Amino acid sequence: MVYLKTDAPQYANDIAEEIRMFLGLVPITDTEDPDTELSLSVTLSPEQRTATARVLPDGEPITIAYTFDETDPLDRKRQEKRALKRAAFALMQRVKPTEMPWGSLTGIRPTKLLRELCERVGDEEAVREFRDVFSVRIDKLRLAATINAVQKPVIASVKPNDLDVYIGIPYCKTRCLYCSFGAELAKRNALDEYLPLLYRDIENGARLARDGGYSVRALYIGGGTPTVLSAEQLDALLDRYEAAYGTYGTECTVEAGRPDTITREKLDVLRRHGVDRISINPQTMSDETLQRIGRLHTAQQIKESFALARSMGFSSINMDLIAGLPGESVEDMERTLSEIQTLRPDNLTVHTLAIKRSSRLKDQLDRYPLPSREDVETMIDMGLSAAKEIGLWPYYMYRQKYQNGNLENVGYAADGKLCIYNIDMMEETTSILAHGANAMTKRVFCGANRVERIPNPKDVPTYGAKLDLLDAQKRALFLQ
Repeated sequence: MVYLKTDAPQYANDIAEEIRMFLGLVPITDTEDPDTELSLSVTLSPEQRTATARVLPDGEPITIAYTFDETDPLDRKRQEKRALKRAAFALMQRVKPTEMPWGSLTGIRPTKLLRELCERVGDEEAVREFRDVFSVRIDKLRLAATINAVQKPVIASVKPNDLDVYIGIPYCKTRCLYCSFGAELAKRNALDEYLPLLYRDIENGARLARDGGYSVRALYIGGGTPTVLSAEQLDALLDRYEAAYGTYGTECTVEAGRPDTITREKLDVLRRHGVDRISINPQTMSDETLQRIGRLHTAQQIKESFALARSMGFSSINMDLIAGLPGESVEDMERTLSEIQTLRPDNLTVHTLAIKRSSRLKDQLDRYPLPSREDVETMIDMGLSAAKEIGLWPYYMYRQKYQNGNLENVGYAADGKLCIYNIDMMEETTSILAHGANAMTKRVFCGANRVERIPNPKDVPTYGAKLDLLDAQKRALFLQ
């Protein structure tokens, strides 16, 4: 347990995230306890514009100075938080020296931060801040800069009245060992109850989009696993969407997800509705690992589903992998990547395993040995090399809390096959109207560096009961 003393409680969670980068999911308390393993003080001095961190009772202090725009209250908060995090990071490096590829950055979107810094202070100063202020390692800085260059024309193409549409199917056949997503197990009666609620939500959103003069830029159907729906249910869902919105925009993506939910009939429905971009997500090509993490399919089923989709005319197929799965070695990752290269997907997303608080894995870490952070970084580097060998290049990136080795998730794509929705969503450059339980609507205020969110309830009955309220909230947000 760690005791954290701070006079800036509004930033306590941010400071705690810096500590947990070094110590994992350690309990952090603001109450002194004689059994506490480590006691820290992280304080803010607004008068002197400094943040100071020290080990209690009398450790040598580390002080970080900061400045802010006097006319911008948001900038003051931003700079205070960064100074406190940097002080905590420097102190933890003293307590437990550990190489952190992304330095003190804990946020989800490092590419967005770099892009905004470039716009505000210029490329040279932004690079200096990433390297010298945030302590980001040079190879990760180059990765972020490369991705920003790829994304630049996509972001520039966003029009003020554009929005993306997200449809969520929060159901899966099983719950994976590492998953914390609030997905329910797919049962016919549950899906039959959920879909009419989803249709109402979609119709409300389409009406809002028409009233506000918005144009659909991209549609993304995610989950959970959307292909837990039957072919008839998928057909009805796409019919209702098309009747409501009238267009997919420039692309439509459906997460076909698990191979054991993919059938020729379902893929035929998607093709008839003009869907060309799908995901078939193995996570690993090891049958032993697939069984360990709670998936019901085999590596052979992955290959068969991919071949079926390709034969039916899907010309943009993504595959997801996870580096650092329980029990996996560098050699396992090498075999998985070799098999993926043989399939030659158009997109490949390489994730780093994250230990989620509400996952079964977090509660059973003693049963499932994880690869070392060094091995996981090797796996991530192998993913980059394997992607390049089949002509895929990094085009979007995001990070999650509690990722092994403080690493990242990177999406790779062939020329002309990148996913616009992924860029829009991760870079927060386009508003998103989200439909379904546990989906997140976002209004992006272009030019104001402001994003406001409306979360849909996770619980399906609560979601259904609040549909009218959610519609009113979205209309207030998008029609103001």
